[in-house]
Amino acid sequence: MKKRFLALLTGLLLLTGAMVRADEGMWLLPLLKQLNIDVMQQKGLKLSADDIYQINQSSLKDAVIIFGRGCTGEIVSDQGLILTNHHCGYGAIQQHSTPEHDYLADGFWAKSLQEEIPTPGLTATFLVRIEDVTDQVNAALNPSMTEAERNQAIQAVGKKIASSATAGTHYQASVRSFFGGNQFFLIVNEVYNDVRMVGAPPSSIGKFGADTDNWMWPRHTGDFSVFRVYAGKDNQPADYSPDNVPLKPKRFLPVSIKGLQNGDFAMIMGYPGSTERYMTSVEVEEMMSISNANRIYIRGIRQDILLKDMLADKAVNIKYASKYSGSSNYWKNSIGMNKSLKRLKVIDVKKAGEAEFTRWVNANPERVQMYGEALNLINEGVTGRKDYLHATQYIGEALSRGTELMSIAGIAERIVEPLKSGNNEELSKNVAMLKSRATMFYKDYNAPTDRKVAKAMFKIFSENVPVQYQPDIFNTIRTKYKNDFDRFIDEMFDKSMFVDSVKLFAFLSKPNLKTLQKDPAFIAAQSINAKAMELYGLMEPFNQKLQKGQRLFIAGIMEMNKGKALYPDANFTMRLTYGEIKDYYPMDAVHYDYQTTLDGVMEKEDPDNWEFVVPQRLKDLYQAKDYGRYGVNGKMPIAFISTNDITGGNSGSPVMNGNGELIGLAFDGNWEAMSGDIVFENNLQRTISVDIRYVLFIIDKYAGATRLVDEMQIVE
Repeated sequence: MKKRFLALLTGLLLLTGAMVRADEGMWLLPLLKQLNIDVMQQKGLKLSADDIYQINQSSLKDAVIIFGRGCTGEIVSDQGLILTNHHCGYGAIQQHSTPEHDYLADGFWAKSLQEEIPTPGLTATFLVRIEDVTDQVNAALNPSMTEAERNQAIQAVGKKIASSATAGTHYQASVRSFFGGNQFFLIVNEVYNDVRMVGAPPSSIGKFGADTDNWMWPRHTGDFSVFRVYAGKDNQPADYSPDNVPLKPKRFLPVSIKGLQNGDFAMIMGYPGSTERYMTSVEVEEMMSISNANRIYIRGIRQDILLKDMLADKAVNIKYASKYSGSSNYWKNSIGMNKSLKRLKVIDVKKAGEAEFTRWVNANPERVQMYGEALNLINEGVTGRKDYLHATQYIGEALSRGTELMSIAGIAERIVEPLKSGNNEELSKNVAMLKSRATMFYKDYNAPTDRKVAKAMFKIFSENVPVQYQPDIFNTIRTKYKNDFDRFIDEMFDKSMFVDSVKLFAFLSKPNLKTLQKDPAFIAAQSINAKAMELYGLMEPFNQKLQKGQRLFIAGIMEMNKGKALYPDANFTMRLTYGEIKDYYPMDAVHYDYQTTLDGVMEKEDPDNWEFVVPQRLKDLYQAKDYGRYGVNGKMPIAFISTNDITGGNSGSPVMNGNGELIGLAFDGNWEAMSGDIVFENNLQRTISVDIRYVLFIIDKYAGATRLVDEMQIVE
């Protein structure tokens, strides 16, 4: 979510100087020995801090990867086998699916190494080391700098540090900001580019419950998929080649089928994406009333259109499955977050914390000098950017990303300047880039669906964004088309070359400026992009105020809580969280147990609802109680909950017991604590994980892919 940091102040005592409670915290691995290991061992950890993070010898960190660009995975065999979530592998599964071989609907299981499918663009990233470089970065900064100058200096010195750290190696590195720009760490990674799809259950297992059950407990989803890292014959990263071989990893996780009990220790390592637990009350209000509210409204309309077409046509379903899933995930998250923030009265809690902070600052003239303007700057930034934020979010959600035609047409702006200047080298490079993007775009594009979406998106944009913040194309619609959005959209789709891949590639074989500038989709996209850039420029001074205010506020919080364990917000760097398997009471007289079983799948089955269809093979195994060594007392465990502190990006993270053995894969949070990115709710917040025994049961008994289980080190 440091030699200078330690975990956050949250819950109802946020910012009051209280110690972090219960199992809250997304901790940096190099500081475990200093901050956490004693408490972890008291709770049930049998390992040392060095067993978890070491630079000079293998440790658990070497078995945990960034899967792709936004999830976590873990290595579970000495042949580079990866487990991650089904929804993390969903894009790859969709990429390889066709109406004839629909791996989304039917699942996929490679029977041998030769059948494992190369997946271009998919990567596995291993952490090499984390190093505190705060002093080096701060040496390049001075108090007189503006935020823009400060950012430029940080970027410049960060590049130098990263370059020095990777000189003579194939590693990649970056310097990342923590605690609102008050601390800096060097992250060194090793990236493998040949990752192949090995296995995936059908969506009726891997996505069972779909949108209805998303973010909910009890859960009955087999949310996992299987991949493998390949390397050159020297075990080093290599681009895809038939000659590549399975990676021999530094470390892989043993897999425990011993089971789990309420109260057992559990830890998770992974890459949480983003939290905002130092948000002030005005920032929370902005998120609720603008960011979340807009996302809920716009995506809700768009998703209804997509889903209707997806359910009517299998080919469209395959094309839009991953897009729909990604959109709906944070649409529902925004709904739940707003409800939780209201229910927990988080704005009032934040205001109380800010009052406490202000009293602490005002008690000392030096503090007033250093931190006295922090909250005012935050308030001015949020207030000043309000209208611009609303308009730019609508541009992104409804137009430049929400209407797919605008996204592909907008990329063509890259070739305008080379065409004007006659820079053939630059033109050639940008045409090649556009061709590459277009190839991927049209594979999963259905123009009739996008036409319907465009009509809805352009209309709601016009209705909900003030005229002064609308792109010029909307003036054309008001005047030339008399506000007839359907007529405008139909004409644009009928005449634009960007609707048809054949027409676009014919143009790109011999591009010319006149043709491009007459294309109606390009005209609209150019207008949209121009307005977005204008608004971003107007918003930037307020963003700078906000950034400075946040930096000073968090610096003050760190001083206010000096000597206590604080942790920085998540920023997609490796973190560890520890807690316990635990049930909970979501409301009066309601109790949720810590584990679900296959019984619940059969109770939810609805053959007339695509979200709750159960495969016949699974029903047969259930009826026969044929669970092999994975069942317990005639039951097949599916999922469990724990008090671990995670967020988006942790999807696919390994859940481990006190011995560092894999017991599950984290994949979700619970509805009652959807405000978790802003404030950790001790009594309600739970991580939902698929039980490793269900994963193995599906691989072994359901799919017959026993060869994969045989690769693993199973602890019974």
